[in-house]
Amino acid sequence: MEYAIRMKPGGSRRLEDIDPDSHGGLSREEAARLTEHLGERVADLADLLFAASKHSLLVVIQGRDTAGKDGIIRRLLGYVNAQSCRVVPFKTPTTPELEHDFLWRVHVHAPARGDIALFNRSHYEDVLVVRVRKLVPKAVWERRYDHINAFENLLLDSDTLIVKMMLHISKDEQKERLLDREREPEKAWKLNLGDWKEREYWDSYTEAYNEVFRRCSTERAPWYVIPSNHKWFRDLAALECIAATLEPHRSAWMEYLSDLGAARRSEIEAFRDAHRTV
Repeated sequence: MEYAIRMKPGGSRRLEDIDPDSHGGLSREEAARLTEHLGERVADLADLLFAASKHSLLVVIQGRDTAGKDGIIRRLLGYVNAQSCRVVPFKTPTTPELEHDFLWRVHVHAPARGDIALFNRSHYEDVLVVRVRKLVPKAVWERRYDHINAFENLLLDSDTLIVKMMLHISKDEQKERLLDREREPEKAWKLNLGDWKEREYWDSYTEAYNEVFRRCSTERAPWYVIPSNHKWFRDLAALECIAATLEPHRSAWMEYLSDLGAARRSEIEAFRDAHRTV
């Protein structure tokens, strides 16, 4: 079953049509069992991705404040090899970054073959917060959708697999999570007045996300909306997206590794034949 909602290219489905409280009819216990199974699958596929080094994986994680971007990254890191995975947070651009095109700071972090990059926020901030807060003229951010599609096509043509996930929470759920940060001392470091101020732009961000889905969800790099009011369901749906993206390449990776292993065994046998004392 598909738990994440795939946004069709040019489709009419909107963020406000999707229930952030959805949990696929699962209980927490059922979801935990499925999550563990999917996690093992993702771990196996990530190892094959690394070993074959024929593709790379870029995971773009977007969502409103408190939607769970850090949480899903922690979950994913529990299943993948740390030496082949990097987390890249995109915060307010620095002065040198602002002196270049908006994709300059992003492209350098694209994963190499065999590697995984987890983007905590991404190049999409330049058509989300930049648009909502009017940080550049409309004539500037309006052109960026085409630039983003061209950039992602370049990555896809260079054997990068792309998973794009928007973690979808309700306004009430966000309020509760923000209040939790105030109540719990161990979460106090996350307190940020800006998170409360951003709530004033809730509807504007909704519209900005809808435009992203309409213009940048493509056949090869679709957007997935993940209902995230329930963290346990969010994790399951996110792992499902990644497993579904990697799985079609399993056979080719295994065949390549089998051929590579046979070639290396032949090499070793030839060496031993030539050096009987080894």
